[in-house]
Amino acid sequence: MGHHDQHGHCEVAFDDVRVPATNLLGEEGAGFALAQARLGPGRIHHCTRALGAAERALSLLVSRAQDRVAFGKPLVEQGSVQQDIAESRIAIDQARLLCQYASKVIDVHGNKAAAPYVSAAKVAVPRTALQVIDRAIQVHGGAGVSDDVPLAAMYGWHRAMRIFDGPDEVHLRTLAKRETR
Repeated sequence: MGHHDQHGHCEVAFDDVRVPATNLLGEEGAGFALAQARLGPGRIHHCTRALGAAERALSLLVSRAQDRVAFGKPLVEQGSVQQDIAESRIAIDQARLLCQYASKVIDVHGNKAAAPYVSAAKVAVPRTALQVIDRAIQVHGGAGVSDDVPLAAMYGWHRAMRIFDGPDEVHLRTLAKRETR
């Protein structure tokens, strides 16, 4: 979406590469299983970073609402802006609790048992971050979609997050399969 995390991500192709047996991590052919074992904790890590972005967006929203005057009073005194602030706090706290629960299940019962909770977090947290960032953009007006504040870049990153760790549809499918068993 026009922005890159750090310097972006590259694609590397290896042709005719051999790894000495002494340099293998785990057993030969077990690379995919090792990668899968890291997915749950890695995805939760992405979620916690998204929660941090949502907190930052809420902070920016509140600051702008306190400073900006419209219709004779600060935006923070407008009912719809107050509602946006309150809804954002509720959503962030709900998403945080979901991440904490998924993390607890990973710690106590392992990745497989936590899979549905990780899937739920991977859907709920980026959605929440996007909602909060969108509210902050709205309160900032034109500045919210510029590079004057980080909100537009944050929005682009967190929209992409709904794809790069597996699209929402995949996580929703996981949850639906579990519910219908």
